[in-house]
Amino acid sequence: MSKKSEEEASQAVLAYLTKQNRPYSAVDIFSNLHKEYGKTAVQKSLEKLACEGIITEKINGKQKAYAPKQDQFGDYDENEIKKIDTQISTCTEKLKKLQETLKTQESELRNVNSTLTTKDAKARLSELTQKCDKYQERLKNIKSATKHVTPEEKDKIYKEHKQCVQMWKKRKRLATDILNGILEGYPKSKKQLIEDIGIETDEEYGAVIPGC
Repeated sequence: MSKKSEEEASQAVLAYLTKQNRPYSAVDIFSNLHKEYGKTAVQKSLEKLACEGIITEKINGKQKAYAPKQDQFGDYDENEIKKIDTQISTCTEKLKKLQETLKTQESELRNVNSTLTTKDAKARLSELTQKCDKYQERLKNIKSATKHVTPEEKDKIYKEHKQCVQMWKKRKRLATDILNGILEGYPKSKKQLIEDIGIETDEEYGAVIPGC
C-alpha cells in the first residue's frame, strides 16, 4: 500500500472513531468501513494513531479496543461515566434474570401445551374406566367358574401330551424303516408303493409332529 493510501486509511479510521465516539476492535472498524481498506491497513492505522496519542487503546485479555480521545468532546466527567457503567451493569444483570425467567416460563408453557385439556382428560378417564369395568367383569367370571384345572391336572395333561408325541415319533420312525425295507426290493417308486398299500401319511393331511 502506498504512503498516500496509508494516510487515507488512517484518516478514515480516525474520522469513523470520532464520529461514532465509542470503542471498537480493529475487525469491527474494518467491517464497518465496508472493507474499503485492508484489514492490515486498518490495524496499522489504529496502532499508529494510538502510538501518537491521537486515540486511546485499551487491552482486555487478548482483545484490543480503540476509542477517540474524550478531551476533544468537551468536559469529561469521570463520575458520570462510572455512573453510566454502573447502570449498564445493573441493566445487564436485570436482563440476564429476565432471560432466565423467560426460559423457565417458556418451558412451563410447553409442558402445559403438551398436557391434556380438562375435556380430553375426562374423555380419557371415561375410556379407561370402561376398560377397567370390562376387565373386572371378566375376572369375576373367571373366579366364579365351576370348572377349574388344578395344577395336578395340568401336569397330567402335559405329561400325556409328551408321551403321545414320543409314541407318534416312534411309530412313524418304525413305519418309515419298514417302508424303506420294502422299497429295496420293490420295482416301483415310494409314492406308488404308498398308494398300492394304502398308507395315509402325515404329509397328506398336513400334520406336523409338535415339540415335546
